[in-house]
Amino acid sequence: MTTQRNPWLALFALVVGFFMILLDMTIVAVANPAIMTDLSTDISNVIWVTSAYLLTYAVPLLVTGRLGDKFGPKNIYLIGLAIFTAASLWCGLSGSIGMLIAARAAQGIGAALMTPQTMAVITRTFAPDKRGAAMGLWGGVAGLATLVGPILGGVLVDNLGWEWIFIVNVPVGIIAFGLAVWLVPALPTSDHKFDIVGVILSGVGMLALVFGIQEGNSQDWSLRIWLLIGFGVVMLVVFVVNQARNRGEPLVPLSLFRDRNFALSNLAIAAMGAAVTSMMVPSYFYLQAVREMTPTMSALVFAPMAIITGFTAPFIGKVSDKLPPRLLPTIGFVLFAGSVASFGALMSPDSSIIWFLVAAAVAGLANACIWAPLASTATHNLPVTQAGAGAGVYNTTRQVGSVLGSAAISALIAARLTANGLGDSGPVGEGAATGPLPPQILDEFSTALAQSMILPAAILVIGIIASALFVGHGKSAGKAPAREKADASA
Repeated sequence: MTTQRNPWLALFALVVGFFMILLDMTIVAVANPAIMTDLSTDISNVIWVTSAYLLTYAVPLLVTGRLGDKFGPKNIYLIGLAIFTAASLWCGLSGSIGMLIAARAAQGIGAALMTPQTMAVITRTFAPDKRGAAMGLWGGVAGLATLVGPILGGVLVDNLGWEWIFIVNVPVGIIAFGLAVWLVPALPTSDHKFDIVGVILSGVGMLALVFGIQEGNSQDWSLRIWLLIGFGVVMLVVFVVNQARNRGEPLVPLSLFRDRNFALSNLAIAAMGAAVTSMMVPSYFYLQAVREMTPTMSALVFAPMAIITGFTAPFIGKVSDKLPPRLLPTIGFVLFAGSVASFGALMSPDSSIIWFLVAAAVAGLANACIWAPLASTATHNLPVTQAGAGAGVYNTTRQVGSVLGSAAISALIAARLTANGLGDSGPVGEGAATGPLPPQILDEFSTALAQSMILPAAILVIGIIASALFVGHGKSAGKAPAREKADASA
């Protein structure tokens, strides 16, 4: 038996750590030039400071979600938080690019252990009809962290140095650890058998796929890269077949996807991850290279997005419990696609920054309508014994979407630069900024970046379609409600 506690206190403790790990996905973007100069390295190595984190974060998520079911989400969360905090200190003390990349990889492993546990605790401690408000806080933190990262990174880099974007995690991590020990309940565990074959197949497949996608642009999409990506896809297909034939306890219970809303939510969150990642790269290139803003100033252009998301997400999450599942996410994706298209339309050397701020504010409201309602819809019908597995799948699709978006936008920007007569302008990725551009190429450079914004806007159409196809929770579950009652009584 577990002691009854206020689940909101546990959620507050968890989102402190969750905010920190999502912050580190974007906080490095504006620090890349400073890291490159201080550690005397080149752009391809600096990109791996972010890529190593994304890689080791995305690959283990299916497994770490299941670990929470078996050993308890609190225990796995605390182990991950300890690894993440120690690795943050290692990052800040790194004296070479190789050491920094290794430390970032360790950070990613810690983040992968933590992330599914936050959703699993919400699923297991809040009733389905109360989960929207909880997911409102969780989703607000997810959206806010993604957007605040570049702002905080710019301030720290400009005033204290790049090391502090990592060192600042240490006191926050210690506080988050203490809060989790104190406030997060030790939930009952299920004595799952661990699917070793599934672990190997999913790990190898995800590693090959994500690594191939991340390295594709820097390797000019060579035959070796395509073979690696193809191998990853084949391994994942074999993994799915293995899971379908597994009569014991598969790593990913495919029965989860019988729930229509869960399946569509995964498609929508992958689109969201890809769109957010891919819109930021050309945006920061434009603001820093074309408009000659500092890292801090360029990040502040997106401040309305972060502020409005943070303030409105909890309220929207609470309201979402009383509305049809399709309504808010569909509105959010439509608004977000419109705001991203507006960013592209405004990318000229002399456009008014005021309109960027307006578009960012609309995007903030859109994010609030997406993150929380989408997560609430995905988890509404999850059986309690499969909360970790479901959370792992959901977060894996979001991360894979982010990696796909990062790789695709890098390739597209390079192609549009060439098409606009600028030739090979060097590697593009992870938000690295360039110096001021010669005046005679500003128009062509702006045009190339504006054209690349079509990609995230188009990706968001996938989210619109997926959200519009949601059905009422009673219709979505199929056999899930009966299964959930049986699991709960057990």
